[in-house]
Amino acid sequence: MGTHRVRERQRRAEQARQAARHRRRNRRRLGVAATLAVLAVLVAAGLVVAAAARSGPGRAPTAAAAVAGLQTGPAPWGADTTDLAARLRAIGLPPLSAAEGTAVHIHQHLDIYVDGQPIPVPALIGIDPTAGFAPLHVHDTSGVIHLESPTVRGYTLGQFFAVWGVRLTPSCLGGYCASGDRRLRVYVDGAPHQGDPTTLTLEPHQEIVVAFGTAAQLPSPIPSAYRFPPGL
Repeated sequence: MGTHRVRERQRRAEQARQAARHRRRNRRRLGVAATLAVLAVLVAAGLVVAAAARSGPGRAPTAAAAVAGLQTGPAPWGADTTDLAARLRAIGLPPLSAAEGTAVHIHQHLDIYVDGQPIPVPALIGIDPTAGFAPLHVHDTSGVIHLESPTVRGYTLGQFFAVWGVRLTPSCLGGYCASGDRRLRVYVDGAPHQGDPTTLTLEPHQEIVVAFGTAAQLPSPIPSAYRFPPGL
């Protein structure tokens, strides 16, 4: 009888050891599965971010050095459509068809100041008989930007300046770069825009002010609205 009880205890101890090993294996399997799941989520998130960076409205234009005919001298700046076709290729904005864009058709108004002086926005930015119409273009000297797109997508202020062929970076406008108290400031509807101005998304009927100089040279008041002609 005593021998039977010893063997029974040994059998139960062995069963307990096997159960413990089984639980450890399960925990290891669950840990590996959880790690693989986390990695899959991270990879998927990375792919989404990369896709957004390639196609989103905040897509930065090609490096300034690659934009043909970029104007980096003092104001005023001309429409300079000689290199328009090359600039459109560089920033990935093909010219519109003969019917122009109808999926998106909105307008913004742009005011530019350098050292307190208004700088004209020339007519015919983004319009050339050879290259055609850029999705971002200007017809006259009013400062009204025409955004006409064949597809529903976002466009940025940086893309407009690239179409124009005038340097715009977080610290430079044309031939003017931040130094001392003189720096670049951007306002939208009278409110300061924080961050990189090239990523500013263009929306309907914005009043955009791009000013370079000291704070004391800013226009007073900052333009906050524009009366667009009927139909725009």
